[in-house]
Order: sequence, then C-alpha cells, then structure tokens
Amino acid sequence: MLNRRMFLQGSAALGGAFTLGAGLAARAGAAPDPQILTARFAEAQIAAGGVTPRVMTYDPGDPASTAMPPVLRMRKGEPFAARLVNRLDEPTTVHWHGLRIANAMDGVPEMTQPYVYPGDGFDYLFTPPDAGTFWYHPHCNTLMQMGSGLTGVIVVENPEDPSFDSEIVLNLRDWRLGASGEFIAPFKPRDAARGGTYGTVRTANWQREPVYDAPAGGLVRVRIAATDVTRIYTIGLEGAEARVIALDGNPVEIPFALDRLDLGPGQRVDLAVRMPQSEGQHARLGNFRGSSPWTIAAFRAVGTSLKRELGDIAPLPPNPVAEADISTAKRIPIDLTATAEHEPAASICGSLGYTFWAINKVPWPGDTPDPVAPIEELKFGKSYVLEIANRTPHAHPIHLHGLSFRILASNRRSVLPPPTDTILLLPDEQAQLALVADNPGDWVFHCHIIEHQKTGMSAYFRVA
Repeated sequence: MLNRRMFLQGSAALGGAFTLGAGLAARAGAAPDPQILTARFAEAQIAAGGVTPRVMTYDPGDPASTAMPPVLRMRKGEPFAARLVNRLDEPTTVHWHGLRIANAMDGVPEMTQPYVYPGDGFDYLFTPPDAGTFWYHPHCNTLMQMGSGLTGVIVVENPEDPSFDSEIVLNLRDWRLGASGEFIAPFKPRDAARGGTYGTVRTANWQREPVYDAPAGGLVRVRIAATDVTRIYTIGLEGAEARVIALDGNPVEIPFALDRLDLGPGQRVDLAVRMPQSEGQHARLGNFRGSSPWTIAAFRAVGTSLKRELGDIAPLPPNPVAEADISTAKRIPIDLTATAEHEPAASICGSLGYTFWAINKVPWPGDTPDPVAPIEELKFGKSYVLEIANRTPHAHPIHLHGLSFRILASNRRSVLPPPTDTILLLPDEQAQLALVADNPGDWVFHCHIIEHQKTGMSAYFRVA
C-alpha cells in the first residue's frame, strides 16, 4: 500500500529531480558542489560555569570551524546545493527560513519531505531568487533541536549591492542552561501558555557580549538574525550612527536611522553602521526591551579613520517580489487565539504534550502525519489579502514559508516595512497582509515562538 511517508519520499525525489534539472540548466550542465552539513553533537563553552555537553550543531566539515553552525553564503540567482547528513540520535530536516524556493526543498517533514533519520542524508538544491539575510534550522522536534544549537545564518549576496568596509554577522539566541553549563528543561508549561520560556544565557554567535573589530570611521554592514525560540528584542546602538537598510531580507526603500527596533524570533535586520573615528572607541549594540537593558555585542574601532559617511551608501537594490493586485484580491480572515487544552496528536518530530494556541480556532502542532485542512487553497498567480487579528494579550511573530507579503495597514503601527516573510503581530493588533500566490505547494504559516508553534499556533496554505 502507498502510505503518506512513501508518497512524500517519492514526491521529494521528483521535486529534487526537477530542481536539479533547473539547476543544471542554469549552470550550463555544471551542478554546484554541495555544502556538507552534518547534524551532530558537540561540546561548547557557552555558560561561564562550565562546558555544555551534547549541543547540536551543523558541522561543515572544515577543521578550522567552531562549534557554531557556519554562516552559509549564496549568490542571488545562482544554484546552491547542500547535503544534510544526520549524525544525531533522532530525525531532523533543514528549513531555509525566508527563502522563496521550491516546495520540495522547504524542509518540513510530513508536509514537503520525509524525515531524515539517524544515519541517513538528504540533498537540497535550489536557486535563491532574493538577496539578503536569512537563516536555517530544523523543522523537526524544533524546540529541542533549535534550543540545543541548530540555528545558522544565511547570507545571499548580490553583486549589485553597494560595498562596505567590513561585515559582521550576528546570530542572536538564548540557551536554557544551569550554573555548570548543563541543559535544563527546555520550557515551562505555564510560560508556554503565555509569552514563552526565556533562556538563562544570552548570546550572540554563541558568545556572551562578544567584541568585533572594524575599521575606524568605516562603514560596516551588520547582519542580525534573531534565531531564538522565544525572545523578542528591542535593539539599539550606542556610540555610533546606524541606519536600517533591510528588514527580513528585503531592502527598505529609504534607509532610516536606527533608534529602537523590535525584532521577534525569525526576523532579521541589516544595519549600515558608521564606526567611531578614533581607534579603541566602542559602539555597543544593546537590547532595550524591559527594565534592564543589556549589551548584545560591541564593535571596536581599529586603525586610522577612513572618514566615511552614511550618505556614501546607496540604497540596496530591491528583490523581485510581486506586488498584489488589491482591486482583485480575495480577502481571508485569520484569527490568532488561545484554545482549550487537549492532548495533541503523537508525532515523530516531538510533542510538548500540551495545546494552548490556535489559528482560526484550529490547534495543530505542525508536523503530524495527518495534517488539518489548509487555511485556504490559493490559486496560483492570484492576489490575496490576509486579514489577520491577534486576539491574545501576547505578541506573536508569524512566519509564512515560501511566499512574501506586504503589510498594507495595521491598527498598531504607522511605519510599514518592505515585503517580508514574518510579522511581529502585537497584542490586539489587526493587520492586512497582501501577497501573490506565485509559489506552488503547501506552505506552513506559524508563530515563531516555538512553544506556541508546537502547542497549536500553526497552519498552512495550499497554492495550486
């Protein structure tokens, strides 16, 4: 009998073959060498009190690499290949967060590909259509695997981007560790039913308050990805000028000065930073959310001043995101709510054992063998407006796979970002999200506070 897993394996193989053919055509018969990503256990010095055993990482096969997953570099419009090798003791996958790629490459088990079991592998091959800052992570047992280290940053380069004097990439995330560095319980149920469970050790690139050198008086592109499973940041910079040049991978039309910027799990921001003029001076990137601000990372000026100005940098060229035709767009209501607790369905990809949240009154953990019906079946090439309402007293960073949307209006914000894949929906916020259904497949739509995702705030759209 043909079961769902067999069907998914066959579909993934066909999708991989189709993508492979497209990649070969794009490179005139030359497939790119795959980036090896070995999911494995490691040790790392993260907490002050001791080494943390059994962190999870993606080993790129480079002897000089650190324990942290590598920054993956791609080029807009050029094929990229990766081979996942699973050396963990449980199934896993890789999801390419924010990349508008073929559905078979999206990395969601039971939805777009089979599980990658221990000892097995999976080949990903796709061509990123957009330049910018993105990231990658598993979509299986996500709270445990991401919380244990499996989050890495993606940089998709565009040769038409303006040049900077330096680049700093920051992967922001917490860890739930005890005083000696050991892992502690990944979540508390009462917190999962609220804003989520925070980590005990806050890091940038797996370090506490790291310091990075950059040319004095130079212009630095700082790429920031919030890969934490819970924390919402309010970032700001002290000791230097900075402008926001891109949000969630898409350039802003007119760069604006960084004051305080909210950044939820799954979101990214690119900054143009003008370093202090004198050697040894520091600029400090901080989190100003809550009553006790703290330093995320510092940038130290080195060398003779380059005497650059922020006005020297032209706006980034836009990505080719289709604009919705609002006059013909179908409107789809979406409500984010709490839900009555009940026992969730079993899943190879892990269950938290609770249900607290729902989308349109339907709770779904997001990776069960028999998914719920899609929110809506979207017609390929047609325009839609998602009328989304947060009916809860908590913020939810809502992420859509495979598609980009534009925020048309909101009752809680006056400044609207460029096209995006994630909206940090504030308590009681109502917003209109416009998109073109231009990528066929089943696309997951979920809260990126992973406790919320795994306790019901997950759904999907079908584009056909």
